[in-house]
Amino acid sequence: MQFLDDSLHPENQDKVVITVAPYGPEWMPADFPEDIPVTMNEQIQKAVDCYEAGATVLHLHVRELDGKGSKRLSKFNELIDGVRRAVPDMIIQVGGSISFAPEDDGQAAKWLSDDTRHMLAELQPSPDQVTVAINTTQMNIMELLYPAYLEGTSLAHPAYQAAYSEMTVPAGPAWVEEHLKRLQKAGIQPHFQLTGMHALETLDRLVRRGVYRGPLNLTWIGIGGGFDGPNPFNFFNFIHRAPDGCTLTAESLLKNVLPFNTMAMAMGLHPRCGIEDTIIDQHGKRMTSVQQIEQCVRVAHELGREIASGKEAREIYRIGKWYGSVGETLAANGMAPNRDAGVKNLPLRAA
Repeated sequence: MQFLDDSLHPENQDKVVITVAPYGPEWMPADFPEDIPVTMNEQIQKAVDCYEAGATVLHLHVRELDGKGSKRLSKFNELIDGVRRAVPDMIIQVGGSISFAPEDDGQAAKWLSDDTRHMLAELQPSPDQVTVAINTTQMNIMELLYPAYLEGTSLAHPAYQAAYSEMTVPAGPAWVEEHLKRLQKAGIQPHFQLTGMHALETLDRLVRRGVYRGPLNLTWIGIGGGFDGPNPFNFFNFIHRAPDGCTLTAESLLKNVLPFNTMAMAMGLHPRCGIEDTIIDQHGKRMTSVQQIEQCVRVAHELGREIASGKEAREIYRIGKWYGSVGETLAANGMAPNRDAGVKNLPLRAA
């Protein structure tokens, strides 16, 4: 991304698109009963509350009545339909780490099975976005979840810690290409959740090969454990290399969420919050998803930035927009063109 002398002036920045992840699948309801919805009506109402507080992108997971994360396609369809009816302008973004189980025989889903993860393209009604990881990566969230923050929660249990510390996100080349093919055919926009520079470079190659022909909405994830760590230099390096025409959201965890969201909003980028990322504030006290949204709104206003409405967020994300060629995709995302045969030195963008 390029920054000019006036790039930090709020009048030259997009309105803020706040993403909220209020369902927190790693926590059990008893960990934060005041803010973890369980019934379908409660989960729909949580989306409404977040939208009214200022969030326009809903990162969606679903719970069963026992509090555990749902693996049923029908439950996701039900929640998406309910949210769509309740807050039609909200961008519904389904988390891509879902592996659906058969509903007729009670078989357990295989963790992140390729075939069942592709079923995200079959959700009805279709979400606006599905998150997509690039390159298979370790996802050891326990690396930075300090013991003091876990006291009295389910993640204090050694068995849970062992399971989460060994978690990986399979996203190899064949799976990524097939998943992008199916999402594009279904008209669902991928939201790329990138673990570091290697993932951004692979995405760049996929665009240049024509595997993906749409807007680039990116999230940089600084949670450590196989992803970039929450070091500002990692974030700034990613920003420096990100395409000029993309949108970029910051994601971190616990007490790192507010600093990275503040840095992002100061630079004209976008924040993500919610109990999936942190259940505590900077003082270690419980903080609800709505309170986190309200905090983002306050920081944005202090920086002079306005909060995007649902319709404005859809325009910023270019929901429903697709491109007809590799060249059009590169140009729309502010990327240098592919090199034509015989052209030496750096390819220049069209005037």
